[in-house]
Amino acid sequence: MIRTIAALSLLALAACGADGEPVQPTMNAGISLGTSGVGTHVGLGLRKGPLTLGYRVK
Repeated sequence: MIRTIAALSLLALAACGADGEPVQPTMNAGISLGTSGVGTHVGLGLRKGPLTLGYRVK
């Protein structure tokens, strides 16, 4: 798993700005309160044209 993450990180770094301006990442975070308690979430994303890449942690 760590090798996959490292390879994707290097690929993203190498592709950043390769054909123009770098893509600025987005981030959102939130806290929710429900009957089962308090919940948090964090989301990271990249969007360029029709391609969207995102990662969300609950």
